Amino acid sequence: MAIWIGAALLVSVFFTSMLSGIFGMAGGLVLLGLLLLILPVSTAIAVQGAIQLIANGSRAYFSREHIDWRVLSIMTLGLIVAAIALFILRYTPSLATVCIVIGVLPILLWIPQSWLALDASKPHHAFICGVLGGGINLAVGVAGPTIDMFFIRTPMDRRKIIATKAAAQVVNHAAKIAFYWSATASLTGLEWGAIALAAPFAILGTSAGHWVLQRLSDANFKSWTRLIVTAIGIYYLARGISLLI
Repeated sequence: MAIWIGAALLVSVFFTSMLSGIFGMAGGLVLLGLLLLILPVSTAIAVQGAIQLIANGSRAYFSREHIDWRVLSIMTLGLIVAAIALFILRYTPSLATVCIVIGVLPILLWIPQSWLALDASKPHHAFICGVLGGGINLAVGVAGPTIDMFFIRTPMDRRKIIATKAAAQVVNHAAKIAFYWSATASLTGLEWGAIALAAPFAILGTSAGHWVLQRLSDANFKSWTRLIVTAIGIYYLARGISLLI
């Protein structure tokens, strides 16, 4: 990894962590897209998981008093079911598949509430969220829109949404690192050093995003989440289609 690439990675980690700190998602989507430009698919997913584990962990810590532990535990059970299924199937990701799946995920955020009224505060919905969100996160590296469709229509306020989603993502990213651990064998000592150096940048970015979140209204929060994630999804979809062509 060239020095300039490492420097760009650190700057990217700060701003993507800030983005996630504000909206509870989107940052991981952007960071994975950048990593896929320089690393093999499985390695990029594992590295993004390591960095996002730090970012989400700090965000969960900052908002720990707002975490809904009941919802988190049920979602974790769903993740375990999805992980076992993918392990049995010996799943291996491809770049085109990852890009196309991520590209179409934002559609979920625009489904009218009357069509699919999901609510993570309901136990059976939380379990389904864990299966789908955890499974997609393991399969393609991110699952923000999938998880968000269970939270964006819930009666929870933005602080509880951000805190619970952050805690759930900590569990998801830890599972992702374990699932793709063998893919990290190709990383050099310098690349591991860059990842370790990214940790404080992730925490600083998350802290900055947390500060902005406190000054954002619930209405603006949900509207901007949909628009930003949709824009990112369009990029992924275009790249995935270009890879197939």
